[in-house]
Amino acid sequence: MVGTVVEWYDYALYGAASGLIISRLFFPDSVSVVGALAAFATFAVGFVVRPIGGIVLSHVGDTVGRKPAMIISIVLMGTATVAIGMLPTAEQIGIWAPILLVFFRCVQGFGAGAELAGAFTLVAEYAPAQRRGFFTGMLNATPAAGITLATMSFLLVSGMSDDVLLGWAWRIPFIGSAILFVLALYIRRRLEETPAYVEAVVKMENGNAENRTPLGELVRCSPRQLIAALLACNGLYVYVYLLNTFSLSYLTTYTSLSRTQALAAVSIAGLFMLIGSPIGGLAVDRFGAPKVLAFGGLSGIAFAYPMMLALQSGRFVLVVGAMAIANLIIIGACGGSQGSFLANLFPTRYRFSGIAVGREVSGAIVAGTVPMVATALIVVADGEVWLTSIYIAVISLLSVLAVLVARGGGKFTHVNNELSHESGDAPDRALR
Repeated sequence: MVGTVVEWYDYALYGAASGLIISRLFFPDSVSVVGALAAFATFAVGFVVRPIGGIVLSHVGDTVGRKPAMIISIVLMGTATVAIGMLPTAEQIGIWAPILLVFFRCVQGFGAGAELAGAFTLVAEYAPAQRRGFFTGMLNATPAAGITLATMSFLLVSGMSDDVLLGWAWRIPFIGSAILFVLALYIRRRLEETPAYVEAVVKMENGNAENRTPLGELVRCSPRQLIAALLACNGLYVYVYLLNTFSLSYLTTYTSLSRTQALAAVSIAGLFMLIGSPIGGLAVDRFGAPKVLAFGGLSGIAFAYPMMLALQSGRFVLVVGAMAIANLIIIGACGGSQGSFLANLFPTRYRFSGIAVGREVSGAIVAGTVPMVATALIVVADGEVWLTSIYIAVISLLSVLAVLVARGGGKFTHVNNELSHESGDAPDRALR
């Protein structure tokens, strides 16, 4: 779980920096809105590379072992984040500053492409069936921990003068991530392969299972499940990056809230995400992942316009309250159900690949572009929020469609729940 904290700390840290710092240090010649869009574009670059990292590292995870893939992932992420914190700015080395920034964002994205997919795979394969929803929901609370930690890190340095913040203080949260990185690497080096994976390897070696490339087998054998995986995460993505990245730029540009107030709002509201995901996981064990995911998507549709109106108001209490509701209910339901929903779509021999491809391809298309698209829609609508609200609602609808696609007209096509069969547990509720 520490590795997942590192992943989301890295991404939330850069997301916060994109809205507040990066545009001024690496795109200094741009006007404020254009600079923000350029900074958000470099944020999106990391997501574009994530599917490549997900495909490559999940192949390692399905063919060589879960452990090697997870170690490579954390090394790439941690190294890139520290390197970003040590980069010279555009004032010091000119055009090379944004070029190097994009390069390390790509390295960071490549490593992150398999992080949460691998974590979901490990936890789902280790957890008892009756508690699988809760444990994968707990895992999805670690992104909230990473996001909150990153936002609070920037909050601590944001109170400094602009000269100090832009001069050197912005580097502290990036370089400080080395502590989390070393801890995560220490833990991962002591991981053991899951019993489910070991059993699958034995079957493969004994000729009792088809020996094909995981990605090819995924596309050939589970196309409907892959489509469902591509759709499932979008309701979560749009709210996570709306609240934790876009909102910082929007609140400090279009409302009277200061940089410190915006960071404080995100930090306070982020605590509700820590609570929401485990509650969502408990709901999965009670009602099943599809129902909880659909509830999260429908809630995201209903709350899109009220959420944006609260941000537009610029009133601190309203902003925190709306963000807290979204984190607790929408992100809690979508995030708490995600791990169990995705893990149960695919068999062990290509589960890592299925989760990674589903999460990261949709992440490249939706998650990485949320701040940029939302900002552009605000500009198009002359500062009004209705167009952005429609965008949020449409993306949230995709998570509801994932449930319909996965059920295939009433039932999931992957009816043989290997996670339960391999562990000897009773079938869980994740496919109901």
